[in-house]
Order: sequence, then C-alpha cells, then structure tokens
Amino acid sequence: MDSMKRFAIYYAPPAGGLSDFGAAWLGWDPATGSTVAHPDVAGLPRPVAELTGTPRKYGFHGTLKPPFRLAQGQTADALADACAALASRIAPFDLQGLRLARLGGFLALVPEGDAAPLAALAAACVRDLDPFRAPPTGSEIARRAPDRLSPRQRELLDRWGYPYVMEEFRFHLTLSGKLDPQDAAAVEAALAPVVAPLLPRPFPIGEICLFGEDGAGMFHILRRFALRA
Repeated sequence: MDSMKRFAIYYAPPAGGLSDFGAAWLGWDPATGSTVAHPDVAGLPRPVAELTGTPRKYGFHGTLKPPFRLAQGQTADALADACAALASRIAPFDLQGLRLARLGGFLALVPEGDAAPLAALAAACVRDLDPFRAPPTGSEIARRAPDRLSPRQRELLDRWGYPYVMEEFRFHLTLSGKLDPQDAAAVEAALAPVVAPLLPRPFPIGEICLFGEDGAGMFHILRRFALRA
C-alpha cells in the first residue's frame, strides 16, 4: 500500500447491481483494479467513454475524505489502522434513498432525505484522519482556484486541504464530467430508466473504504471497514 501516490476515504457500494453498473459506466472497477467494457445505453449524445473520462480514474464512489498524500513519517498501514478504529466508533445507518441529479453541469447520484448522519461521517473522516494528510503544495492549492472560492471555502482549504468539507460537504457519486446543458439533459434522460431499478431504498451506509492512487493515476479499493459501534 505504501507504493500508492495518494489515499482517500470513500464510500463505495458493496458488490451488487449498483456497484457493477458504476464500474461499467465509468469503465474502471476499483475493486479489481481493471478496466470494464462500457454498457450500451440508448439516447446518449456522445460515447460513454467521452462522457465519463474525468471521473473514470477515481472509480464509482462518494467522497468522504478527499485524496491526500501521506504526511512525513506516516505509513499506509497506520492509516488503515486509524480507519479501522474510526469505523469501530460509528454505527451503521440508513438514508432514505438515492436519486439521479444534475450538479453544476455533471451527473451524479445524490442522497434523498436527511443526510446529516452522512455529513457527520464525512466530517469525522476529515477531522480524525487529518494527521495522515501532508499539507497541500502550492500547485495543489492553485488547482482549487482559491480566488473563486468563498471566504469560508478558502478557510476550509487552508485548514483541511479541500474547500468542500464540513458544512460545505455535499455527498454525491459522480457519473460524468462537466457537460453542457443540452448534453446533461440528454444523458439524464437516457440514464434515468437504467439506474432506477438499481437505486437502493433505503440507502444503507455500513462501511467506509480506503482507496489508493497508483502510479498511473488510477484509484483502487485497498480495504473496506465496517461501521460497527
């Protein structure tokens, strides 16, 4: 695990229909570390590979703690131990469900109903695992376009290395890169009947996943940790 360039704490659906769809849609299965053939979906404005190029390398996931480099003196094994300890302090929970939505020009699955328990889980991951995060470099900060952030988002970037955490956190499982409005509407219409039978109701959150980014920039599931308080 120490060979990984960066690590992240994500939610990834357990094995099943939703997980299989996400891997095929994005063309990458982080559980097996292999490419997957894209599905045939009628009505798309462009090939699936073009629509999903941006999120492909991350795998189908919902971010809890964004990608980070290990701090000096820390190890991947110690990070895994800390993830296990964190998971042992949090009870599993259910959300109302998931729905397909457009978020700022891209398509994603987002939670329905009260997502406060999920926000609390993400905050715990960001806060409790922060000793393992190396400070961002100047180029990493620049990629976040700090001049376009709100004052609070800039504070969060400075404190936690990412602007969309804590009260700015919005859980989503990304399905596309940024699309123009016409393409976004077409993809949403084409995907809606495909994903509808796969969306869980309720939506159980029973584990967190430690992901790692390999030398080629692709993310892999390294370990799953059951929530079990």
